[in-house]
Amino acid sequence: MSLFVRCTAAIAAAVLMTGCGSGSSGGGKDDAKSGSGSRSAPPPAASSGLPSSLTSQKLGWGRCTGASAPGGAWQCATMKVPLDWSKPDGGTIGLALIRSTATGGERIGSLLFNFGGPGGSGVSTMPAYAASLTKLHTRYDLVSWDPRGVGASEGIRCRGDNAIQAAESIDATPDNAAEEKAYLDDAAAFGKGCAKAAGKLISHVSTTDTARDMDLMRQVLGDTRMHYFGISYGTELGGVYAHLFPKNVGSVVLDAVVDPTADSIGHAKNQTRGFQRALDDYLKSTGQDPQQGSRKIADLLKRIDAKPLPTSSGRKLTQSLAVTGIVLPLYSKDSWPALTVALQSAEAGDGSALLRLADGYDERDASGHYGTTTHAQRAISCLDDKQRPTPQEVKKLLPEFEKISPVFGDFLGWDTAGWCHDWPVAGEFDHPEVSAAGAAPVLVVGNTGDPATPYEGARKMADGLGKGVGVELTWKGEGHGAYGSGSGCVDSTVNEYLLNGKAPKDGKVCS
Repeated sequence: MSLFVRCTAAIAAAVLMTGCGSGSSGGGKDDAKSGSGSRSAPPPAASSGLPSSLTSQKLGWGRCTGASAPGGAWQCATMKVPLDWSKPDGGTIGLALIRSTATGGERIGSLLFNFGGPGGSGVSTMPAYAASLTKLHTRYDLVSWDPRGVGASEGIRCRGDNAIQAAESIDATPDNAAEEKAYLDDAAAFGKGCAKAAGKLISHVSTTDTARDMDLMRQVLGDTRMHYFGISYGTELGGVYAHLFPKNVGSVVLDAVVDPTADSIGHAKNQTRGFQRALDDYLKSTGQDPQQGSRKIADLLKRIDAKPLPTSSGRKLTQSLAVTGIVLPLYSKDSWPALTVALQSAEAGDGSALLRLADGYDERDASGHYGTTTHAQRAISCLDDKQRPTPQEVKKLLPEFEKISPVFGDFLGWDTAGWCHDWPVAGEFDHPEVSAAGAAPVLVVGNTGDPATPYEGARKMADGLGKGVGVELTWKGEGHGAYGSGSGCVDSTVNEYLLNGKAPKDGKVCS
């Protein structure tokens, strides 16, 4: 169970695994997590206040190891950061980094990438994504990392594979008191599992913690300014960084932009609109009336809720898995044909194709092993999110969600009640503070057809960064993210900004 917009990295891989194609800058669950609040906490300690053991550490770059380790020019290292940023002289944790040094002359510096989530692994995603960064690679070292709580950086795993699969039978849109109790009990159990697995780390994986890690990373990498490319949730992280360290901002691109003004319910409504908009565009492309096509899919989901479909694997396709399977191919227009096949098969009584799509989204491999992206997503977003909607509050809002989308509304409405239900750590903020007066111009890229982080968020991010800081670039396209998605206009504009420091006029449109 998760909000759909939580991780670009996992979905990019899932699209490839399911053979749907890859037309975006890296798909996204997420992209956007639920809101992560106006910062009333004190600013991070200045560089001079950090122990030299951190600021002067030398990274031992070497060959990446592991079964899926990239070869060639890729190097890996571990960087130490404080576990608790309020006690920088205390214990430390290690962050896994990966890089490939600039291939040409006139090196600018390091270009850090966060591919979304929260929970996406930069270490595993960066080598594959680099194929679309040839021009940038000539003058930048391409660098990414697993943020705290993710992957090789003290990654959090909240439950085992058998428990994850068992939870698939729980109805994420409860229809009665018994189903509601099972849904909320499972949510609480997941939180307890996270707290047990993470220990003290459960209180130190916020977006603010990671933004502070980034500035230490900038220093250790030897960069005077932060050059950064954030996608989906990575845009929220970039906005928070700019707010905390405006004078350190160099060239920053935010693509597939999270609305920084929304709280958790606001984000869920945004996502509901975005996915319904993408579904409408898909239905139009197949010659269907969006309203009639959506109603047909909603009716199919109701039938599956009452009687899950059989699949070739022997597992059942539940309503929740079916919705997840529909969501995955909406991240890329190239994946729409796979959605057509899956829906036709489900209408005929076979849930196999939708289940394969859902498994791709959930990072489930053929042996039944699940990835842990959603575990980190939940730990990070529930530490960020102050808002905790109750089931009673959500029930009152469900008609509004269902009016926005008959397909996704019920699921995303209920998700706001279950995602952080009875979470063991209190949330910190209502929505992120991204104002960055005095920062260099930040390029904010919005895609009109983005299902996961709807287009309207780009303008709100640009405005939130402040006059003279946020510069909006619009692409009239489909899919999650704009850069590398086939628009020469977008790619050349972003490259000109990153390579030559020339930001476009605010409001430029690429069609």
